[in-house]
Amino acid sequence: MRVLIFWILLSYSFTSEELTKTLRLQRNCYLWSLSDTITGKDLYNCVINSLIRSGLSLDKLASVTTDGAPALTGKHSGLVRLMNDKIKEEIPLHSALSFHCIIHQESLCKSSLKLKHVMDPVVRAVNLIRARGMKHRQFRSFLEDIEADFTDVLYHTNVRWLSMGKVLKRVWDLKAEIVMFFNMKDISCDFSKEIESDEWVCDFSFAVDIMQKLNEVNTKLQGKAVFAHELYLEVKAFQAKLKLFTKQLTEQNFFHFPLLKTRAVTEALAHKYSSQLMALKEEFTRRFADFKAIEGQFGLLSSPFACDIETATEELQMELIDLQADNSLKRMFESKPLVEFYASLHSEKFQNLRTFARKMFVLFASTYICEQAFSIMKVNKSKNRSLLTNSNLQSVLRISTSNLTPDFNKLICQTC
Repeated sequence: MRVLIFWILLSYSFTSEELTKTLRLQRNCYLWSLSDTITGKDLYNCVINSLIRSGLSLDKLASVTTDGAPALTGKHSGLVRLMNDKIKEEIPLHSALSFHCIIHQESLCKSSLKLKHVMDPVVRAVNLIRARGMKHRQFRSFLEDIEADFTDVLYHTNVRWLSMGKVLKRVWDLKAEIVMFFNMKDISCDFSKEIESDEWVCDFSFAVDIMQKLNEVNTKLQGKAVFAHELYLEVKAFQAKLKLFTKQLTEQNFFHFPLLKTRAVTEALAHKYSSQLMALKEEFTRRFADFKAIEGQFGLLSSPFACDIETATEELQMELIDLQADNSLKRMFESKPLVEFYASLHSEKFQNLRTFARKMFVLFASTYICEQAFSIMKVNKSKNRSLLTNSNLQSVLRISTSNLTPDFNKLICQTC
């Protein structure tokens, strides 16, 4: 039976009392196995059944975060659409936000860069080296003999977020050694021909530089316990950097592109790279429209003392005025972590503000946790452990993704 973990995170907003009750109900969570079709309707049924068995209510649903797959985000029969339809039917006054994973979107943005003419020769060169075992061993031995900085080249894998940037950087660092090895073995390759072209080498250096910057952003977006507004700030900052890079490249200023700076870049090439960065910035704007739509709420959450009262929703305006007028709360805001600050607000005087903050804090901006759980599942549910049952796999995933420490002494006493 094929086991599927689909990339979806449901964000729920509870009070502390409701959360305690919910955690008690969720002692038995369920790992659903889909052995047939995996349409949006199938996924919807799994989610609804899981919510029913876990005792979760749709009126507390804050958001749905997916990886953007058609079965999840389809306009007519995707999971998100079906979930929204059910919410409108049962709770007309309630609505749930939906997001496309911020890490996936950042990774997809690089498709706007026209780098195929660079990537194809690089990938073919890597494949020529690594596809045959003997040739691969000879190449590694060659690098060891000449005391190169690296001992091997890396395979390119589209599904890995950082793969393209790492492959380009490694091949750039070993470009002279690769050409030397191909000449020694009399291997004909596009890479050896392209590397002799000054324009192609400039394109190659630009590709390495910009992919390094994209990888840095992607790395910052990864990790647990990071709030949605913090991740969006990283994206906004990178968009501002892209604007600066575009202007500087137009002026043939390559300060922030260390490899490109070492090349003799013509005005035409500088303009081409500037246009590519402009297209990349536009792609970022298009893809992150779902986060842009609630940018004002992110700003209110992170800077309640600096926000414009008139732009806030009506139910928050009076409480924000009281908040901004209280200097002791301002000092508390400056000295405490954001979550602790909102938790310390008076539960009656700032009821709406606490509810708003609770909803914003539970939002998932990425499916990083799902990706991590899927990697763990692949390690455990392998062909060598094909008899592992779904209930046992569920227990393995619970242990591997939980921060809880078992009370072994109590468990041992219970078994005696």
